[in-house]
Amino acid sequence: EAFTQTETGKQAQEGTGLGLPISRKFVQLMGGEIHVSSRLNKGTIFTFEIKATIVSESEVVETQIPQRRIIALEPNQPRYRILIVDDKPLNRQLLIKLLSPLGFELKEAVNGQQALEIWDDWRPHLIWMDMRMPVMDGYEATKQIKVTTKGQATTIIALTASVLEEEKVVVLSAGCDDFMRKPFREADILKKMGEYLGVRYVYEEKEIKPKEKEETVESIEQKVRVLSEELKQQLRYALLTGNLAGIANTIAQINQSDNSLAEAIQKYCDGFEYEKILNWLSH
Repeated sequence: EAFTQTETGKQAQEGTGLGLPISRKFVQLMGGEIHVSSRLNKGTIFTFEIKATIVSESEVVETQIPQRRIIALEPNQPRYRILIVDDKPLNRQLLIKLLSPLGFELKEAVNGQQALEIWDDWRPHLIWMDMRMPVMDGYEATKQIKVTTKGQATTIIALTASVLEEEKVVVLSAGCDDFMRKPFREADILKKMGEYLGVRYVYEEKEIKPKEKEETVESIEQKVRVLSEELKQQLRYALLTGNLAGIANTIAQINQSDNSLAEAIQKYCDGFEYEKILNWLSH
């Protein structure tokens, strides 16, 4: 087997302990090797080198898939009851913050035992079930729910940090209807609920604007050169010190007089191409 998880890893509450072996395999597949340097009580540094072809900016193609944001549930639907089961408060809150504003009726449980009690009394339409929890884990809770006739009517979707395909088989054999890995995307959560419950959503209507002509590297450089010395100094200092708030503040000032330049600089900052901007500022 390429990767094997130890019993200690299986009992861990977060992750699988296989991140480094999997990363090493990826690097090896690209013709490289991972090296490690470790100092007691100081930390560990992992480095690797791979062969790659340098491409010019003109060869880089950016693809963006437009997605409409879901803002509510369509009217005249059932009041969907959703149970969120996870021992980590932060994980529960992520789902609550996503689902509550849309109009779902929510309850939460901190372990499988509490989930069973709520399910028996409340009859949720769908359960988001974490699989590794104290007291009673998600596997046992799912089995006890699905073994009953009324439990067959409840959709249970597992949420797990495991990256192993074998884990998916185990989860589905426990009775879960589906499987989703953490960290999840909000769009995927809502899509699954649409698939299993038939939920219909109201989408945000986006105003279609004519596409503006994109700034060229040469035009950006020219515009940066004619910025006031004060703005150039502010931006240079913020970039050199890694002051994100300072960068954002300076870009906001530039935006007052030149929106396209501000957007272009923001794009390079988002890609951490600070050196390129600093080169423009130095001329």
